[in-house]
Amino acid sequence: MLTASYETKEIKAFEDEVNRKGLFFLNECGLDPGLDHMSAMKLIDRIKGQGHELLGFESFTGGLVAPESDDNPWHYKFSWNPRNVIVAGQEGPAKFIQNGKYKYIPYHRLFRRTELIDIEGYGQFEGYANRDSLKYIEKYNLQGIPTIYRGTLRRPGYCRAWNVFVQLGATDDSYYMENVENMTCREFINSFLYYHPTDSVELKLYHYMHIDQDSDIIGKLKWLGIFDNTKIGLKRGTPAQILEHILQQKWQLQPGDKDLVVMWHKFVYREKGTGNEKKLTSSLVVTGDDDQQTAMAKTVGMPLGIAAKLVLTGKLILKGMYIPTHPEIYQPILAELEQHGIVFHEKIEKTVFPEM
Repeated sequence: MLTASYETKEIKAFEDEVNRKGLFFLNECGLDPGLDHMSAMKLIDRIKGQGHELLGFESFTGGLVAPESDDNPWHYKFSWNPRNVIVAGQEGPAKFIQNGKYKYIPYHRLFRRTELIDIEGYGQFEGYANRDSLKYIEKYNLQGIPTIYRGTLRRPGYCRAWNVFVQLGATDDSYYMENVENMTCREFINSFLYYHPTDSVELKLYHYMHIDQDSDIIGKLKWLGIFDNTKIGLKRGTPAQILEHILQQKWQLQPGDKDLVVMWHKFVYREKGTGNEKKLTSSLVVTGDDDQQTAMAKTVGMPLGIAAKLVLTGKLILKGMYIPTHPEIYQPILAELEQHGIVFHEKIEKTVFPEM
């Protein structure tokens, strides 16, 4: 069995039986999860193989809109499951390690704790933390590493504006709202705000969220049409489902639109012999052909397709349950992906000196 889906505990429960019957299960062989594993392990194995000491690993992935199709103030369009965008981060606190200290970010703070990342030729991105970076310590054999952090990429300004919906409660998926069939977008937003006989919905929202009148967040919110007296068009829905429905009207890829997949890794390691600390970055940027032949489709589907071909042609002969963190899996897949223009660019940016 070959799949791009996560290796869940339900799948993992079959591992003993898979081993006993001599089967081969390959999970998480898409983009993220998938290409993130393969590209990271290629460099982790190299750094360790050269005798260096790995001190830090950070990894970010984003499915975005290509610059030539970027025509909205959020600089974002859906190129994968919209529901996952709406409920991202709700499964629990984000957990990671930073300089030997365990760190936790609760959902209500997630989109205000971001970091900026520059990718040469493509400008600046902002990253917010994924749910659980700690599980990758075992997956990547990084026991004892002082820093490990995984996150998601957006364009700068997105997270601060998205945080408005989080704080309102508009991303909540735990209950169904009343009278949705007759509800307008404006009423949807107003339902989360305090009552006032004269203040407008806009004014109540800006006051509640402490948004300045000249903030760029206002333009983003107005562009979505959330203040319009337009009927939502659903018979039933949770806040998250209603918000998703509203956003699908605005964030869909239009005919001819191109999406963008961006992946970025950073490795900090202490060099064998010299003791110098160095920073190595590896970045991947893939642009889609159009709204059908998307970068997301390519980067999720092609690694899995190549893996299937390797199995069918007898070039990948393994028994057991795997994710693509082993050289015999990731090396041939990454090599063939390069022939299709899916190429990681590596760069040692600078020597990092520890603070005294």
